Amino acid sequence: MQQGGPPITPQGMAALRARYDHLLGKERPEIVEIVSWAAGNGDRSENGDYLYGRKRMREIDRELGYLARRMKKLRIVDPSAQPDRTRVWFGATVTVADEDDDERVWTIVGDDEQDAGAGRIGWSAPLARALRGASVGDLRTVRLPAGEKEWEVLAIGYPDA
Repeated sequence: MQQGGPPITPQGMAALRARYDHLLGKERPEIVEIVSWAAGNGDRSENGDYLYGRKRMREIDRELGYLARRMKKLRIVDPSAQPDRTRVWFGATVTVADEDDDERVWTIVGDDEQDAGAGRIGWSAPLARALRGASVGDLRTVRLPAGEKEWEVLAIGYPDA
């Protein structure tokens, strides 16, 4: 773990590690086998299995390199160990309401594990940046492509240890 790197939850790091292990231990060996088999079938210039296999192997190798570099840079932060649970920090699950009293619940996670549809927003997203350090009752304004929007923090929660 590098100090000062982008944050990620332990679960997010485990998911990246699982993806890396799957690519390296399962997908890549399967593609190597297909390419080896296809290479033995003669003319490689018109061999679809060979050409596709080589292309897929390059994609896998590129993703493996990206994941390895990314995992080295990331800093694992356990939200359940957050000492100040009265403010919004990394790993917080925040309930907010907009001007129309529409409530939303978001969990602030690492950028590598964000999924807006599942209510997980990345640490460096505009909304997460605006909410950082907020307490219950605070109003925060977020600049969005459609204009500015104001949110009130209604509740803040962290996972238990």
